[in-house]
Amino acid sequence: MQPFDTAVYNLERYLTIRQAYAASLSPDGTLAFLLDTTGVPQIWTMDEPGSWPVQRTFYDEPVSFCSYSPERPELIFGMDEGGNERMQLFRLDGDGHITPLTDMPDAKHYWGGWRSDGEQFAFASNRRDESVFDVYVQDRDGTGNDAERVFEGDGWFTVGGWSPDGDELILVESHSGFDQDVSVLDLDTGEVRHLNPDDDEVRYRSPQWAPDGEALYVATDRGADTMYLARMDAETGNLETVRDGGDWNVGGVALDEDSGLLAYSRNVDGYTDLTLGELTGETEISELPMPEMPGNVAGGISFGPDGNRLAISSTGRSLNTNISVVDVQALREADSDEILGGDGAADTLLDESVTRWTHASTAGIPLESFVEPDLVHYESFDGREIPAFFSLPENVPEGGAPVIVDIHGGPESQRRPSFAGLTQYFLSRGYAVFEPNVRGSTGYGRSYTHLDDVENRMDSVRDIEAALDWLEGHDAVDPDRFVAKGGSYGGFMVLASVTEFPERWAAGVDIVGIANFVTFLENTGPWRRKLREAEYGSLEEDRGFLEDISPLNNIENIEAPLFVLHGENDPRVPVGEAEQIVEGAREQGVPVEKRIFEDEGHGISKLENRIEAYSQIVEFLDEHV
Repeated sequence: MQPFDTAVYNLERYLTIRQAYAASLSPDGTLAFLLDTTGVPQIWTMDEPGSWPVQRTFYDEPVSFCSYSPERPELIFGMDEGGNERMQLFRLDGDGHITPLTDMPDAKHYWGGWRSDGEQFAFASNRRDESVFDVYVQDRDGTGNDAERVFEGDGWFTVGGWSPDGDELILVESHSGFDQDVSVLDLDTGEVRHLNPDDDEVRYRSPQWAPDGEALYVATDRGADTMYLARMDAETGNLETVRDGGDWNVGGVALDEDSGLLAYSRNVDGYTDLTLGELTGETEISELPMPEMPGNVAGGISFGPDGNRLAISSTGRSLNTNISVVDVQALREADSDEILGGDGAADTLLDESVTRWTHASTAGIPLESFVEPDLVHYESFDGREIPAFFSLPENVPEGGAPVIVDIHGGPESQRRPSFAGLTQYFLSRGYAVFEPNVRGSTGYGRSYTHLDDVENRMDSVRDIEAALDWLEGHDAVDPDRFVAKGGSYGGFMVLASVTEFPERWAAGVDIVGIANFVTFLENTGPWRRKLREAEYGSLEEDRGFLEDISPLNNIENIEAPLFVLHGENDPRVPVGEAEQIVEGAREQGVPVEKRIFEDEGHGISKLENRIEAYSQIVEFLDEHV
C-alpha cells in the first residue's frame, strides 16, 4: 500500500520517541528514573524539574527497575541479558560505582524492597530449583553468596515488602493470574502466617504495610466481581473494605509509612482515575484534591521524604510517557477551609501542585499530530458488548482505510490508551488501528476475564471475527484490507484468526506468538508452566483440546501472507513456536517472512532491532495490503 499523504517523518523517528518512567525519589529528593534515550532503558537522575538529566548506567541491555535506598544516595537496579529474564541485581552508589549483588546468571531474581533502615533488601529467586521461588534477605553491601535464604518455597513466591519495624515480610504466592495467597513471614522465628482462607480463586494485588505494622492495605476481589481497596489484619487476615471500586477495578496501591499517605487508582474502561488521601483511621481516608495529571494512564508512584511529595509516571495515546512530581503540601493547602472560599485560590494551588520534571523527546514530531482513539463497544456472537479503542488516520482515502486489528497479549491484560510510537506511525501512513479488549481481558471484572478459560478459548477468537463484522459497517474502513497483528498471546490470536476465518484477512503479523499450545507448555520456562496451565488447560487433562485449537494444527486453512517475528532467547514462548508456524505456512504455499533476533527475548526491546524489525513489517504490509 502506498502512503496516502506525503510522509514527513519516517518510521525511525516514531520509534525514537522517548519514554521516561519508573520513578524513584531519594532521601534528599533526587529523582531517578528509566529513560530510553540510548535505545534501551537506562538509569538517569535529576535534581530539579526541567534540569538536564544525568545518565547513570551505560549498558547495552535494558535496565528493568531502579529503587533508591530510604537512607542513602544509592539505589538498586535490575537487568537481564539478551531478554532471557534471568534478572540480576546491582547497587549503584552516589559516586557512580556499581556493585553486582546477585551474580548468579542462571537464576531469576524478583526485587522485594529495602528494609526501612536501608541496611538490607529482600528478593525472591529460583536459584535452588528452577521451577520454584525461595525468599532471600541480603545486606546492602553483600554479594550473591552472602544472601540468607529465609523461606523455602514450593511455588511462585514474591516479596510484597518489609514491615515498618523490619521484622516481617509479606509473601505473595501466585497460583494463576487470578489466584494469589498472602502470608506474613516472621524473620526471627521463621513462622509463616497464611492470611487468606480462600479455597476459591481470589486476587490480592499491591499489598502495602500499614504505618503501624498491624495490617496490610491491598486490592482484592474477595467476594466481588471487581477489585476494591481493603485492610487486611496482619495477624488474623480479617478483611475490611476501605474503598469500593464500583463497576471498575481498584488497581495499584501505594502507601507511605512515614506520613500515612495512601494512593490508589481505578481502571475506568482503560483510563486511570487516581485518588490520594491520608489515613485517619483503620478504614478511613481523608481524601485530598487531585490535580489534573497529564495523559490518560498513570501509575508507578514513589513517595519522597516524609511524604512531602510524590513522583508519578503518566502517558496518553497523544502524549509520550513522562514523570511529574506532586507537591502534597500544596494539596493540603488547597483543601483547607481558608482556601475553599471560592476565590479561585484553591484551583491555582491545584494547578501549581503538579510539576512535570521530565521532557522525553518526541523526536521532533509535534504532539498535536498524534491521534487519540475513540472508545467503542461492539456486539459479539453471543450478544456481549466488547470494548475497543478505534483510531482513524487524519485523512481517510476514498474507499476506506486499511485496518490493523492489534490484539494484546496476556490474555490477562488489557489494551489501554497509552503511547505507542508504532501505532502513531501507522496512523500517519493512512492505516486505521482497532484494538479490542476481547473476553478474557482484565479491567472489566472477574467474570469477564474467565469467559475464555480453557474450553472457552475460541470464544475470544470469535470476538475478533465480530470485530471485523463491526468494522465492515464503518464508512471509513476498507473491508478488503484487514491486518491481524499481535504479540505473545496476541500472536496466538493472530494465528488463530488467520486459520479460523482466513478469507477475511489481507495479512497477519505474529510477534512472539503461540503456534501450538502443547509444545508451548512443554517448553516454556518451568517456573511459568503451572500458571499458564491454569489459564489454557493442562497437558495431562486437556491435551486433546489444546491440540485441536492450536493454529499449527489448522495451518491448511491459512491464506493470508504472514510475517513472523521472535527473539531467540524468549523464555516464555520459545522460538520453536515461530519455527513451526513458518514451516507449516510455507508448506501451504503462503508467502511468509521470518525474522529472529539472537539478542532478544519475549519481545523486541533494543532500538536498532526494533527499527530493523518494524521496517521489514512496514515493507511487508506495503507489499501485501
